[in-house]
Amino acid sequence: MKVAVPKESLAGERRVAVVPDVVPKLTGAGLEVAVEAGAGTAAGFPDTDYRAAGVGLVADQKKLLAAADVVFKVQPPTPPEVQLLKKGTILLSFLQPAFNGDSIKALAKQGVTAFSVDLVPRISRAQSMDALSSQASLAGYKAVLMAASRLGKFFPMLMTAAGTIAPARVLVLGAGVAGLQAIATARRLGAIVEAYDVRPAVKEEVQSLGAKFVELPLEAQEGQGGYASAQSEEFLKKQRELLAERVGAADVVITTAAVPGRKAPVLVTADMVKRMRAGSVIVDLAAETGGNCELTKPGEVIEVGGVWIDGTRNVPSTVAYHASQLYSRNLVNLLLHLVKDGKIELDFEDEITKGACVTHGGEIVSERAREAVGAKA
Repeated sequence: MKVAVPKESLAGERRVAVVPDVVPKLTGAGLEVAVEAGAGTAAGFPDTDYRAAGVGLVADQKKLLAAADVVFKVQPPTPPEVQLLKKGTILLSFLQPAFNGDSIKALAKQGVTAFSVDLVPRISRAQSMDALSSQASLAGYKAVLMAASRLGKFFPMLMTAAGTIAPARVLVLGAGVAGLQAIATARRLGAIVEAYDVRPAVKEEVQSLGAKFVELPLEAQEGQGGYASAQSEEFLKKQRELLAERVGAADVVITTAAVPGRKAPVLVTADMVKRMRAGSVIVDLAAETGGNCELTKPGEVIEVGGVWIDGTRNVPSTVAYHASQLYSRNLVNLLLHLVKDGKIELDFEDEITKGACVTHGGEIVSERAREAVGAKA
């Protein structure tokens, strides 16, 4: 069985879906690995490293995919790319059905069995396959560095002969994987950190990292799988009113709030941005799905009234080396979950297989994906 890894075509995507270090796990399971020439270069993995790992390098992507039984990707394939896959191919990728409906429909029509790593259920035995968490952790770390490089202040307190400089104040909105990593990184840099989340259950995790948990007189909004649930507009309005003072006092606001399969909730309004001091920074990690800040322009860094709003897309790709390492391990673990004696065996009674599978047998089999693309069962 042949596993193929094409070069990513999305502009700005530097990650690669397989790094040389994980190849022995695949070959040890009786699988053959082929990588498109140059696929890992942008992530820091030259072709020579793949050759040393025993990987076959293929210059022609069409030939690579035509011979593939399994395809690993980071970004979802475009409809034209889907046409290069043969019927029955197994695809593992970030598919995000809510935002890539055309690709999902094309995959079903092509007869591809597609697994979306963003739909892997958050259960203990699937932790090693949880690409959302591995990539979110990197994004949370990098978001703090992006803010620190733009903020015209020190993060830590500094005592000098000329006087003492107060530490920066950082507010993290959303204490999931990305938020917790942002908290930890900001604390390591010496900032005073506060964090807010609609799930009171994360309070202890926030405090264990040395940050203050902001408690608001609102109902808990715990969703399935540890995610926050979608909130009503009435809830969000009250939440914004209560957060306004905290946002205004912060030097840096890092927003990470996301609800899988939905547009990101607006937590920071234009009026709240006006209350921030000139030179303050907002890093919006939800820019990819619309943004947690009302003024965020996805893919751009803008300045509004002296406040910088960073809407950089695909932040994990900016640390492509380690992002690729973690992501490829996630994919390999998911694939090996599906492989028995060197062959794919799909058990749709299994929670992981059923939860992550989006298309199979010419149909969109995921209920969440069908809802997202408006397809009938």
